[in-house]
Amino acid sequence: MPKNSKVVKRELDDEVIESVKDLLSNEDSSDDAFKKSELMVDDQEEKDVDVEEGSDVEDERPAWNSKLQYILAQVGFSVGLGNVWRFPYLCQKNGGGAYLVPYLILLLIIGIPLFFLELAVGQRIRRGSIGVWNYISPKLGGIGFASCVVCFFGALYYNVIIGWSLFYFSQSFQHPLPWNQCPLVKNASHTIVEPECEKSSATTYYWYREALNISSSLSESGGLNWKMTICLLAAWVMVCLAMIKGIQSSGKVMYFSSLFPYVVLLCFLIRVLLLNGSVDGIRHMFTPKLEIMLEPKVWREAATQVFFALGLGFGGVIAFSSYNKRDNNCHFDAVLVSFINFFTSVLATLVVFAVLGFKANIINEKCVIQNSEKILKLLKIGNLSQDMIPHHINFSSITAEDYNLVYDIIQKVKEEEFDSLGLKSCQIEDELNKAVQGTGLAFIAFTEAMTHFPASPFWSVMFFLMLVNLGLGSMFGTIEGIIAPIVDTFKVRKEILTVICCSVAFFIGLIFVQRSGNYFVTMFDDYSATLPLLIVVTLENIAVSRMYGIDKFMEDLKDMLGFSPSQYYYYMWKYVSPLVLLCLLAASIVQMGLSPPGYNAWVEEKATEEFRSYPTWAMVVCISLIVLAMLPVPIVFMVRRCNLIDDTSGSLASVSYKRGRIIKEPVNLEGDNTSLIHGKSPSEVPSPSFGKNIYRKQTGSPTLDTAPNGRYGIGYLMADMPDMRESDL
Repeated sequence: MPKNSKVVKRELDDEVIESVKDLLSNEDSSDDAFKKSELMVDDQEEKDVDVEEGSDVEDERPAWNSKLQYILAQVGFSVGLGNVWRFPYLCQKNGGGAYLVPYLILLLIIGIPLFFLELAVGQRIRRGSIGVWNYISPKLGGIGFASCVVCFFGALYYNVIIGWSLFYFSQSFQHPLPWNQCPLVKNASHTIVEPECEKSSATTYYWYREALNISSSLSESGGLNWKMTICLLAAWVMVCLAMIKGIQSSGKVMYFSSLFPYVVLLCFLIRVLLLNGSVDGIRHMFTPKLEIMLEPKVWREAATQVFFALGLGFGGVIAFSSYNKRDNNCHFDAVLVSFINFFTSVLATLVVFAVLGFKANIINEKCVIQNSEKILKLLKIGNLSQDMIPHHINFSSITAEDYNLVYDIIQKVKEEEFDSLGLKSCQIEDELNKAVQGTGLAFIAFTEAMTHFPASPFWSVMFFLMLVNLGLGSMFGTIEGIIAPIVDTFKVRKEILTVICCSVAFFIGLIFVQRSGNYFVTMFDDYSATLPLLIVVTLENIAVSRMYGIDKFMEDLKDMLGFSPSQYYYYMWKYVSPLVLLCLLAASIVQMGLSPPGYNAWVEEKATEEFRSYPTWAMVVCISLIVLAMLPVPIVFMVRRCNLIDDTSGSLASVSYKRGRIIKEPVNLEGDNTSLIHGKSPSEVPSPSFGKNIYRKQTGSPTLDTAPNGRYGIGYLMADMPDMRESDL
């Protein structure tokens, strides 16, 4: 109640007034003040407000400036680094073009339905993940907290990758590029090529030694890598500045961060198609291997990629959609963003395979030249006869086709001693079949290919700037998935919380910029996200379809969208998606159990990676990551189940949800709500208190049903109705 409202006293007759009309006619000007604090059920469907406790100011929830801004935000969040370096790898590994078939099928079965579900609950309830799942099913309210924990774990190491990209971006303004060739070192007598680089390659050496300065094992910390520490700090400052004002600040950045990667990908595709060998790479991509498509592993990996590509379970999807108008067509958004994500993955795969085709062509040419020189030496020393070589072969300008012809002839004639000759088969397909993903693709394979581009520094700047923007788009959604639920639940200032969150994440993230930091990134990527996110999304589906009720949810969607969604979603949410998610969860647990827990360590002496098992303390960390991420679910369940915390007591306000509105309900209820009847002035009466007894008859008033502040209102009309849940009001 506003404190400065006009005080009007009046005396009431002792007899009971039977008519609601008479009751209303007796109301005076002080009712206007009460109406500002009563339940906000008004006629303006578009205006959703938050009523702060003890305040008469209606604070509107932030909203997107335009539908385009919102779509770009969702696209920027879902389209990330995985589309560029994970999807092409899976496509290359699992049958080329045939992999697109299971991916599309699973996109329709679990991708779009679950993406639509998260968009719908966020838009309907207009809160972050904590508020949404507390409303859907209080006993499963831990889903929202678990989602925040997973978001935080993901943000810790994901921003490190942005830091790596910033480092390469800063080093790209040189000609030639610093990873163009191996460095020279001086010893006592003469200058030689760096042995570690000579055993591997210039780009591999630069990544492991110059950029990461990597240690030989997880247990060997090696201290901080100061170059990467500065880059990590820059990455967190960028994220903090973009998110400090919420969607008002990050929304403007989305126009660049979401659209720029598409410009770069299209420029790369056009440029690479003009280079030799690019068509070979694209042809390799679209050559289907149908026999591989029938393997269960392919479907499991396709389902996992669909799952992570759309950002399900992180809370970012829910947070972004909560800033929409209630009547926004979120079904259209779900289908649109899902297919934009898919076609972005295909576009990125085209670019990657075209670049890898160009790179494979260069490597193949080097292979042909080196082995042709070996054949000439063998001819000179008499190990091979000149009669074996066709007359049209000219070794000074030999083609790959001619070399393979000579290779096949020598292999047939010298069958028994062929291995001792040391000749290699130079096939482009052999290079293209070497599956590369993640950092190996972005910081080794791609960087090597770009050294052969004309104007290579320009393309390197564009590529790493694209990676930075892809990473930032995903980070905005991830941080929003942490900030929005906490702000909604605990009503803290977003600016302060954003600065605290980014600062804490930076200091914890220092473990990733040690010399052994790359191994920790692998650990977090393997254990902090995959299994916990699968469990979170499975519980989300169960909470809506079983706990809340799929029929009620479909009615809510009809009321919100203005039309009934297809029955296809009804059966997906109720039967198919939960079953597929449970199967995927079981398969992931089995896969995790069968795969030996470990990491690939860089061995400096051999200049190659070597698999090593995690030490005991590292296994404890891995298990702790999973347990910590899922711990909120059983804790909240037990608290709710055992009524360990009384929702109607304490200093915090409970939250009531009504048709997309949130109404704060102050607690610590006063028993006497009829003070005004006994002649007390409004200033003497406690603040209006709404609780579970808001529509109940008051003690001491056997005949009349009073509204919460002693006025006669809707409580009179509903007094004889059975107890109702707040969600049914």
